[in-house]
Amino acid sequence: MSAPKDWQKSTFSGGGDGNACVELAMAPNQDIHLRESDHPATELAVGPALLAHLLRTVKSGQFS
Repeated sequence: MSAPKDWQKSTFSGGGDGNACVELAMAPNQDIHLRESDHPATELAVGPALLAHLLRTVKSGQFS
């Protein structure tokens, strides 16, 4: 698995260099990688369609 290089911090994480952040990056194969900033060695890679489905499900409140 080739690691993405351009990580982007979630806008919900706030400013500064805090360690309570979710970061995303696009890999060359178009997978989207997610990691938690305080555990950067642990990554989750998903395709765009699967991530979109997860986000729709979370926003709908099904996990509340």
